[in-house]
Amino acid sequence: MTASINLTLGPLLYLWPAEKFRDFYFEIADEAPVDVVVLGETICSKRLHVMEAEMAAVIDRLERAGKTVRLSTLAMVTLERESKYQRELAEDESHLVEANDLSALRILKGRPHAVGPFVNVYNGETARLLARNGATSICLPPELPATSVSKITQACPGPEFELFAFGRIPLALSARCAHARSKGRTKDNCQFVCQEDPDGLAVKTLSGQPFLALNGIQTVSHACQALLDSPEDLRPMGIASLRLSPQACDMVGVSKAFRALVSRESDASEVAARLRTIFPDVPLANGFHHGQAGAEWIARLKNSASSNS
Repeated sequence: MTASINLTLGPLLYLWPAEKFRDFYFEIADEAPVDVVVLGETICSKRLHVMEAEMAAVIDRLERAGKTVRLSTLAMVTLERESKYQRELAEDESHLVEANDLSALRILKGRPHAVGPFVNVYNGETARLLARNGATSICLPPELPATSVSKITQACPGPEFELFAFGRIPLALSARCAHARSKGRTKDNCQFVCQEDPDGLAVKTLSGQPFLALNGIQTVSHACQALLDSPEDLRPMGIASLRLSPQACDMVGVSKAFRALVSRESDASEVAARLRTIFPDVPLANGFHHGQAGAEWIARLKNSASSNS
């Protein structure tokens, strides 16, 4: 019997109003079949005030619903106040902290912690170093092909490994804010214009085709990652959990679709159809996982064949 695969809801990468932020996580607590929820501002420290007012209530609601809560660090630290925030977050011993920046890894060294997908873990030696430093869970970067994932997990027994399975793919971070600049503002005087784009601001080619999106200082893919491997594929690959990254769509529906996948109630083609209904304006992609261009969609023919046999 293949062991079950857990579901992790990653941190919200976009800026949503405080009330929407609170109501979203209350709904996740009450209705979403996820095991772990990662909370905290990961992209821009200027956004911290929005979620901080609701954080205690959100954590309480999630934990009363039986969810395990982790706290995420920033993925880029450029200011002293951001360094201070990282240190203060690391001092919270009531929750496991997820490091998404190398400075956080230094602070958390010697303590149990998680490692998020913003830390470049591209080989087994890096994973072993992180495990020696205290990492109990590692979410591998979404651009890794499945062959590399398997080599890393085989080279580093011990921590639980996670795949970024749903959401626009994190691609780059910058000290400057292209999102603000695109709307005629500077990073210091942005007036939180990124809140106008709850799923990111589309970036188009010269021919008008969307291919990226801006999220404050972050660049993400236009396409939505959808890794729909069966548990029988994931466990030999060394994967214990799938990460779902919040988008402005029905994330309860997304989590239920993935729960059906990992519990073998639905196959990949059925889940893909459900995801296209839930998030209809964004194409699904899994190219990186198959060693192809990231925006490509590779059909899971093996799953379809097995379901018909």
